[in-house]
Amino acid sequence: MQLSYKNTAYRVSIITMFINLILSLFKLFAGIYGYSHAMISDAVHSMSDCASTIIVMIGIHFASMDADKEHPYGHERMECIASIILSILLIFTGFQIGYQSLISLISPHTITIPSFLALFAACISILIKEGMYLYTRYYAKKIHSSSLLADAYHHQSDALSSIGSLIGIIGAMLGIKILDPLAGLCICLFILKPGLSIFYDASIKMVDHSCSLELKKEIYDCILNVQDVLSIDNMKTRLFNEKIYIDLEIGVNANASLKEAHYIAHNVHDLLEITFPQIKHCMIHVNPKNKEG
Repeated sequence: MQLSYKNTAYRVSIITMFINLILSLFKLFAGIYGYSHAMISDAVHSMSDCASTIIVMIGIHFASMDADKEHPYGHERMECIASIILSILLIFTGFQIGYQSLISLISPHTITIPSFLALFAACISILIKEGMYLYTRYYAKKIHSSSLLADAYHHQSDALSSIGSLIGIIGAMLGIKILDPLAGLCICLFILKPGLSIFYDASIKMVDHSCSLELKKEIYDCILNVQDVLSIDNMKTRLFNEKIYIDLEIGVNANASLKEAHYIAHNVHDLLEITFPQIKHCMIHVNPKNKEG
């Protein structure tokens, strides 16, 4: 059964946003009353997840809109824009957390020893965020959504940052107080890395980038399996987000009628779209060829 792109993305986004909201409030409470700078930083990270999920939902809404007169190729690139905004939010959040952690390191007399409440919150956060990452990634790959996949990696970065919080809290409780703000710096790096990766990936998809060599070979072999296709004279592929557009020139028997040539091209078109569901548009031009060459 094929999943609805928009409905699936919305359902996953709403579920994860609700969980994030509850979790971020709990971590903020645990950070303040558990005297942990790292946990407060982690809570801010989780709050940014809520904002990022809203951005993803907006991007998916526009990306799933049907093609119209002004946008004959659809609106898929809107999802790339949502991913870029999400990455900027991640990068900004990372720098803010890093700045606050550096302030604490410069003024070590302000560092307090965390309590077991902060330790408990870190453990709960790791388990929940890893589960959210696996859940979101599963459905992102099912519906081929780059912005939903970006949100999944945002959840994973939150799980990693909670591990950093846990190490910092344990270290501070054992008497190494400086480990708590150091954990905040580690969280900063955990956030910046996926933020920069998401930005790079979305930027690549915003331009006409060709498919991988492996996928192009699969498409090439598929076309040659169609009866009466004598050659592939030219094939260009381009990616709009996760969708593939193909401009193709095939050779058919020069003695074939116009109707026969059209039938062959139609068979190629149908086979490609059935074999590769990510193909959204395939334009085929037919060249006359002698059977021996």
